[in-house]
Amino acid sequence: MARSTAPLPPRRTLKDYLAYRGGEGMVAWAFHRISGVAVWAFVLLHVLDIYFVGGNPQAYNELLKIYASPAGRMMETLLGAALFYHALNGMRIVVMDFWPALTAYHRTLWRIVWVLFFAIGIPGAYIILKPIWEVVR
Repeated sequence: MARSTAPLPPRRTLKDYLAYRGGEGMVAWAFHRISGVAVWAFVLLHVLDIYFVGGNPQAYNELLKIYASPAGRMMETLLGAALFYHALNGMRIVVMDFWPALTAYHRTLWRIVWVLFFAIGIPGAYIILKPIWEVVR
């Protein structure tokens, strides 16, 4: 049996597999998955705190104190951002599913998602974080 004399392909490292090779579509996909995990974590936390209302009211009151703290407000803002991005990007995906010709404009649609995200999200974040700044005064 004859041996091949072709050179071996270069050896791939972990860095090669983790290297960013995509465009807006890959980033949109990654953010959508990350925000989806955040939404799932919120649902689990929500089920737990609703359980505390009837099962352990004292623990529920302690949990509300955490939610009202500056760290809790920051987490709530990040949760709102994840929910809002996930919803907007999901609508972008639905629009492209219903009108496949729009997939040619997926970058433009993704940029519109970000414009809406910041235009509506920044005032929303201000409303959520406002109690922190009022306490500091």
